[in-house]
Amino acid sequence: MTDRIHPSSNPNGNTVHVTTVKNPKLPLPPAKAHLYNQNRHPYRRNPTNYHRKRRRCFCLCCFWSILIIILILLLATISGSVLYLLYRPHRPTFSVTSLKISRFNLTTATDGTTRLTSNLNLTISTKNPNNKIVFHYDPIAIARVTDETEIASGYFGNSFTNIPNNITIIRSSLSSKSLLLETETVNRIRSDLKKKLGLRLKIVLDTRVVMKVESIGSKKVGIRIKCDGIHSLVTKAGGAESNSSSSSSVSAAVSDAKCEVDLLIKIWKWTF
Repeated sequence: MTDRIHPSSNPNGNTVHVTTVKNPKLPLPPAKAHLYNQNRHPYRRNPTNYHRKRRRCFCLCCFWSILIIILILLLATISGSVLYLLYRPHRPTFSVTSLKISRFNLTTATDGTTRLTSNLNLTISTKNPNNKIVFHYDPIAIARVTDETEIASGYFGNSFTNIPNNITIIRSSLSSKSLLLETETVNRIRSDLKKKLGLRLKIVLDTRVVMKVESIGSKKVGIRIKCDGIHSLVTKAGGAESNSSSSSSVSAAVSDAKCEVDLLIKIWKWTF
């Protein structure tokens, strides 16, 4: 676009030329010096705020974890209470019906070691006291114990089902052949054989059971049955002799026997 010259209205008659410049270019401001200092340390987060945030996150995680665990326990308690009120579950009961000792030989060798050979016939009854709960049992491992020392063992190899309000009879044979005994165990056995009540015995049964309520079944749970208060009547056949034996069948006293049922809870490699 060209510049125009307009005549002036100067009374003197002199002509004045006026030049109009459109969009003048102004000079740029001088550049500012960079304020970055190369010698200063790089930016670091505030350690106090950082640890405070981590602590806050940790507290929140603990809070929600504890809350979830409490809710799970609460739901399990409510469910267990409802099941208990509906079905009134009870543990199965066991009792020793009879125990007959057909063989009990203590043999002492010339080197001073003593070995035991025995044979017993055991009859146990189990009752399901529940009205709507069924028990399914695995085969049962049975051991005869005296003073926490196993002196005979056996096996009931059949699985069975115990329906509500039903009694099941279990028969098994326990035996030991040339079982090496410690000196303390031999002394206790011979001491008991001199007593009026005879040898103190305990029957231990280990098995696994499934509890079923209508169409709902639980997982297999290990149980241990301990029957204490049994005394054998082989007093006259024993004594303090080096070789003691009983070849005739003798019935043990089981009238005072009591059986307890305990759950076997296995955590990792330990059983409680």
